[in-house]
Amino acid sequence: MSTFVLISGAWHGGWCWQRVVPRLQKSGHEVHTPTLTGLSDRAHLVAPSVGLDTHIDDVVNYIQAYDLTEVVLVGHSYAGQVITGVADQLPERLARRVYLDAFIGDGRPAIELLPEQVAHHYRESVQDSGFGWLIPPRPLEKLGVTEERDLNWLTPRLTPHPWKTYTDPLTLRGSADAVQPAYVECTDWMRVFRPFREQAKEAGWEVREIATGHEAMVTAPDELAEVLHDLAEQTRA
Repeated sequence: MSTFVLISGAWHGGWCWQRVVPRLQKSGHEVHTPTLTGLSDRAHLVAPSVGLDTHIDDVVNYIQAYDLTEVVLVGHSYAGQVITGVADQLPERLARRVYLDAFIGDGRPAIELLPEQVAHHYRESVQDSGFGWLIPPRPLEKLGVTEERDLNWLTPRLTPHPWKTYTDPLTLRGSADAVQPAYVECTDWMRVFRPFREQAKEAGWEVREIATGHEAMVTAPDELAEVLHDLAEQTRA
C-alpha cells in the first residue's frame, strides 16, 4: 500500500491526525505524522528565527532519515506552503502531493495569500498578543468546529505559531511540478482557501470536497481517510 506523511498546519502538531491514522492503517497504509519545529511537542524549540525554510527542512530531513519513497505527502492549511517546498526539493521521493484546504505555494509569503481582512487580523494579533513574532491560535469556531467534544480536545493542544513562517517567501526551482497534485476542499466554513481550490481546478488537478469545517482531520476523519485512501489508490494505479 502507500506511505503517507501528514503535515499539520498552524498551531497544530502531529497529534491532530490521531483520528485519521488508524483508519488509514486499517487499509494497509504506512502513516507518519511529524510535528514542525516550534509547535506542540516541539514547542520548546520555538524562536523568532523559525521560518518557512525550517519547516521545509523538518519534512525533507524526516523523509530522508526514514528513507521514505513513493510518499503521498499531505499538507493542511499553512502546510501547503511546506509541502510545495518539500516537493520542490524531493520530487523523486514523492508519489503525490495533496493540499487539504491549504495554500498552494507559488513563491509568495503565506500572509500575502490570505484575504486582506484575515491577513489584517493575523498582523494585529501578532503585535497585540504574540510579542511581535508569534501568531496566537485563532478561535476554532471561526474554523468551523462546533462540537463541544472537538473543541475540548483541540483547544488545550494548540500552540502559538512562528510568525516568520508566514512572512518568508517560498523559494522554488520548479521541481514540484513533477509531483502529481490533488486538492481537497473543506466546504462547511468561511472557505478562506476556496481560491486555491479554483486554481487547482483550472490547472486540471484532481479536486475533491468534504462537507465539514477546516479541521477535517478532527471533524470528519472517516470521510478524510476515505478521500486520502482513494487518491493513493488512484496514484498507484
